[in-house]
Amino acid sequence: MIALPLLTLVPFLGGIAAWAIGWRTPSARLSWYASFVALILQALILLGVTLGAVGQPGPWLAHFSASWIPMLGISFSEDLDGLSLILLWLTTILSFLCIFLTARNITEKPGLFHFLLLTAIAGINGVFLATDLFLFFFFWELMLVPMYGLIVLWGHEDRQRAAIKFFLFTQGSGLLMMLSILGLVVIHFRHTGVLTFDYFALANTPMSSQMSMLLMLGFFLAFATKLPIVPLHIWLPDTHTQAPTAGSVLLAGVLLKTGGYGLIRFVLLFFPHAAAQFAPIAIALGVLGILYGAWLSLVQDDLKRLIAYSSISHLGFVLLGIFSGSTLGLQGAVMQMVAHGLSTGALFIIAGTLQDDLHTRDMRRMGGLWAKLPHLSAVGLFFAIASLGLPGMGNFVGEFLVLLAVWHVSPLAAVLGTLGLVLSAVYSLVMIGRVFTGPSQGSAPRLPDFGMRQMTVLGATMALLVVLGMYPQPILDLSHPAKPTSGQIDRS
Repeated sequence: MIALPLLTLVPFLGGIAAWAIGWRTPSARLSWYASFVALILQALILLGVTLGAVGQPGPWLAHFSASWIPMLGISFSEDLDGLSLILLWLTTILSFLCIFLTARNITEKPGLFHFLLLTAIAGINGVFLATDLFLFFFFWELMLVPMYGLIVLWGHEDRQRAAIKFFLFTQGSGLLMMLSILGLVVIHFRHTGVLTFDYFALANTPMSSQMSMLLMLGFFLAFATKLPIVPLHIWLPDTHTQAPTAGSVLLAGVLLKTGGYGLIRFVLLFFPHAAAQFAPIAIALGVLGILYGAWLSLVQDDLKRLIAYSSISHLGFVLLGIFSGSTLGLQGAVMQMVAHGLSTGALFIIAGTLQDDLHTRDMRRMGGLWAKLPHLSAVGLFFAIASLGLPGMGNFVGEFLVLLAVWHVSPLAAVLGTLGLVLSAVYSLVMIGRVFTGPSQGSAPRLPDFGMRQMTVLGATMALLVVLGMYPQPILDLSHPAKPTSGQIDRS
């Protein structure tokens, strides 16, 4: 299906167009317009892919392949299954939030900003589609480098240190993944005499249990750093805090989900026996992340750091679900990724708006905003209670399914995870009180409230979270990943 490579090509070409417009005519509006058109085209292409995938037999819904470097067994291969489709739609929705609500306000080098943002989106789309491991690693790097540029050029007061920390952690863990990919390719070549980076061929590579565990750990550390899990989370709070609003939304909403996607697509499906042996450690790390992130969220005064640490806590449920060893837990993990992306992405938009208007992220200098900003405060209240897992929202479905699945594996882990939900309710309600409903901290000038543009887009996001909470079945049906050894589509 030719539409699959267009999902990576269109955002990239749209970014080049925005850069060219911004270079020749330094207007934020023009480059924003070019970016918005590129995202419209991406949405239309994805809609066509979705409609074309309806009724397709087998778990693999679409395929594209072209020769790239045949001497090394490298091809431009992209495949689509239900898991990829879900995360592509999540990327598209949050990209609209970035462009439509935050990136249009960039006035310094707007063309370059939109080029980097759209290039990162192109890389993310490629990660969710690539079934050649060399191509996958190429897109993995493609999404990281532009994000570094966004942070270091348009970030806040301590952006240099945060950008370097982000780059070192992500590139260092990416190196481990590259070594695991090369090790897998070499082992496959020794057994078959065929040099290939093809996902489906490498999935059947015979190897010893020790080698399987070693290669699995290389992939695991790379994806766990991106998710992230404790203690590989150190880069996340500073990066979220210092990134521009659009960068924070894209990072929290989608880039972190590439870690969960990689754990499912490669760790779980490439090395099922090694993953099963490693599962008790992964579950322990997931519980640690849930409690650690929730506890540190309780003591934050910086609004963006609170949301960042809450992400560490909520994404611990993703790790639990992936390594629960059941379809139910996997479905809960995917639902949690989607719901967390929508709710946390919206919270970062609200935090960025408050920082732009109040020139602070310190919740001690906020308070009483409901009377001054009723629309923004109402939206903030909704996404805060969605994030804490209120029944009827998508977040609740994901967390409930994960805990139910983990209960059958480790009741203690399920109980401790539930304690994390209690702490989540505490810090979310404290945040609401300190920012929106508490006493006003001095007299502030009149602030602009959310208007029709923000309320329409965020209102649609709110409705989507309610739909996910009340009728999650479509996501649950699509969320189980296609196995690389069965049900393949015709690749001729």
